[in-house]
Amino acid sequence: MNSSQLFGITMIAYLLSTAFYLALFLFKNKKIGFIGMLLAAGGLLIQTIGIGMRWYESYQMGIGHAPLTNMYESLIFFSWCTALFYLFMEIKYKARIIGAFVMPFAFVSIAYASFSDRINDQISPLIPALQSNWLIAHVVTCFIGYGAFAVAGSLGFIYLLKAGTEQKRTAAPTLFSSLPELKIIDDLTHKTIVFGFMWLSAGIITGAIWANEAWGTYWSWDPKETWSIITWFVYAITLHARFTRGWGGKRIAWLAIIGFVAVFFTYFGVNFFLSGLHSYGSS
Repeated sequence: MNSSQLFGITMIAYLLSTAFYLALFLFKNKKIGFIGMLLAAGGLLIQTIGIGMRWYESYQMGIGHAPLTNMYESLIFFSWCTALFYLFMEIKYKARIIGAFVMPFAFVSIAYASFSDRINDQISPLIPALQSNWLIAHVVTCFIGYGAFAVAGSLGFIYLLKAGTEQKRTAAPTLFSSLPELKIIDDLTHKTIVFGFMWLSAGIITGAIWANEAWGTYWSWDPKETWSIITWFVYAITLHARFTRGWGGKRIAWLAIIGFVAVFFTYFGVNFFLSGLHSYGSS
């Protein structure tokens, strides 16, 4: 069995996990939610093996390198980071129902990598600029942050949904009664943003070191670099407003969503719509 087949099994596991988490959200059956968690954990384990297998396959081809160097591999890794961070949060904070809003990101990411005709899933030799250990450090730190921001964006959306239904005081809130209290969601959003911000900061620093090694300059205002610093400032402003102004609730929820939109454009928009030193990432 090769890595692509393992990723296919992972995709099915994440799809089923999403379905079971949604069933938990709709029907509030704890056993259904537990099955969703087992499917997510099983998918994560298989995906981890698949990533290791793809790394091994590259060495078998005589071009061994970490599977983190093109759009296909980065989508797989983003899916892995999102699922890993979510499961960690579920275990630590007992917030299983949030999986209905987070696991779709893990599924869609790996499904898009598998089926999009715009993405090349072949293992290819690295261009000179990618032959650096700093690249691995850069990608790993950035995508751990991206995975956390996907969860934070989901939490922001959950907060707005629950706050909106509670404000209207209609029969609709019964659908959201199983979600955590607004104060808990707000606290989780804040903690997740802090975690993601630290990793994104590390990603920008390691990226600058890699850029200097590859191109002789720490910063060149390449579109990817520009949008990464814009994203960093969005989250920096969010945390600054939290610490100095005491912002919370809907304001932070909206900023979590806006921040993830910035992440999404930094990741996808730059690769597909803007040209620059990072354009090879779309292949």
